[in-house]
Amino acid sequence: MSNNLAQVLGQSEHIGALIRESAEELIRANSALIHELADRDPTPGVNIAIELNQAATRKLQDASERLAAVNEALQGQVRDRIMIDHQLAAAMEQTQGSLNAALHDNLTGLPNRVLFLDRLEQGIAQATRHRWILAVMFVDLDKFKSINDAYGHQAGDAVLQAVALRLQNSTRITDTVSRHGGDEFLYLVTRLHEDRDIAMIAAKIREAIQAPLELRIRDVDLSRCLEVSIGISVFPKDGASAAALITRADEAMYAAKESKSGFAFA
Repeated sequence: MSNNLAQVLGQSEHIGALIRESAEELIRANSALIHELADRDPTPGVNIAIELNQAATRKLQDASERLAAVNEALQGQVRDRIMIDHQLAAAMEQTQGSLNAALHDNLTGLPNRVLFLDRLEQGIAQATRHRWILAVMFVDLDKFKSINDAYGHQAGDAVLQAVALRLQNSTRITDTVSRHGGDEFLYLVTRLHEDRDIAMIAAKIREAIQAPLELRIRDVDLSRCLEVSIGISVFPKDGASAAALITRADEAMYAAKESKSGFAFA
């Protein structure tokens, strides 16, 4: 819209310049003609022609002034429109930022519980429609408290960020990984057909997280191989609702931790 207004404004200013030039030329022509006839007695026809020229000149000057006023108004509209566009863009950016902050974890940038629950409910609806199965994995870092105790919370936060990145790199485009809280993560696996696919994915996640981790936090070098326990619930056999699937996956995670098996099904 502002580009169109700018084009109209440019055309209008060009026309205004032509009108001003025409008026100035008529004024010079009239002045020259009157000067030529100053020592003569002009005929009535000449006088009429001069009067018509002067009237046309006044009309051109009036049109030029009116057009200048229109151009000024158009310039105001262009400025207002550009300002509105900038304000709208800023408001949309702020809204998007607020929405992103409301749905993602501040530390890791992963989806938070609210967004994960929404994705899970959508996944259940799709699985019901297409007769798929889906899995919820409850991922918990073993002995994470020892990292905070030994290196401090800043180091613990860095470890959580590193784990979040490893989980993201292990995620298929149709799946969702979320930070549930503390050192706990939730992983939603959708569009599955067999339970053995779930076990393969769980083993891949466990392998990715437990790979040697080398971090430098301030002046401290942290070298650690993390350990993880994963509990798995499967829709529809372990529950028909999001809450039920998360609860069963949580229970299975504790079973995996106690048995030190790495991962366990509900």
